[in-house]
Amino acid sequence: MLTNRYRRILYTVIHGTDTPAGRSFDVVLLWTILLSTLTVCLESVPAIRQAYQVYFIVAEWFFTLAFTLEYFLRMYSHPRPLRYAFSFYGIIDFLSVIPTYVAFFIPGFRFLMTIRILRLLRVFRILKLTSYVENAQIITAALKASFQKITVFVLAVFSLVLIIGTVIYVVEGEENGFTSIPQSIYWAIVTITTVGYGDITPRTPLGQMISSLVMLMGYAIIAVPTGIVTVELSRIKAPAEPAAALTCSNCLAEVRKTDNFCSNCGSKLPEAS
Repeated sequence: MLTNRYRRILYTVIHGTDTPAGRSFDVVLLWTILLSTLTVCLESVPAIRQAYQVYFIVAEWFFTLAFTLEYFLRMYSHPRPLRYAFSFYGIIDFLSVIPTYVAFFIPGFRFLMTIRILRLLRVFRILKLTSYVENAQIITAALKASFQKITVFVLAVFSLVLIIGTVIYVVEGEENGFTSIPQSIYWAIVTITTVGYGDITPRTPLGQMISSLVMLMGYAIIAVPTGIVTVELSRIKAPAEPAAALTCSNCLAEVRKTDNFCSNCGSKLPEAS
């Protein structure tokens, strides 16, 4: 019984934001995440890493152990631990502690600790920024609605770059740097996206003409996915504003004006100001 009580208290503090303790815990957690991410970024600078290597090692293990303890406390206090473990936040929490341990086998892997920055998504829940969450849901719905159209478009573009890559391989040949069809496809992708690295360039007049056409085509191709998502966004209606809160003059209850009468006592409500 005492154990269950402690688990409920832990759950309220760690998973909840409606209590002062829970809100304070999450605010401290957010600052810890920011400091941890900043530490990883600074450690990647060679001059700073050489000068403060010992401090970085200590800080890295401090943050890792703190996040590991927090992860296990979240698992322990949650009524359904597996549900939390496989939730979006649960997976992000798990990935935020793994890099340091994997770094024993792959040293450079520890820099992936910057994935902890994704945990800052909790700020929307902590600060009650519901309008941001609702707008994010609108964008997500638009992307889901656009998925099939964009998939067809991507397949069409893939077919196009395969054909363009093959044509430029035949036109330019290995003597001009186009040593294979895969490498020519790479050139086609770089060109059609208007990135233009310039590491491979056509030398023949016909190849340069094809390159010019591909670059012009690229502007239209880039605009298509944007147009698809924009159309879907225009079809999705923004969530309606909540009804204004009013105080009933008869029972003094605070109610939402969804009708002309109080939902508590049935008296006529005053007009919303």
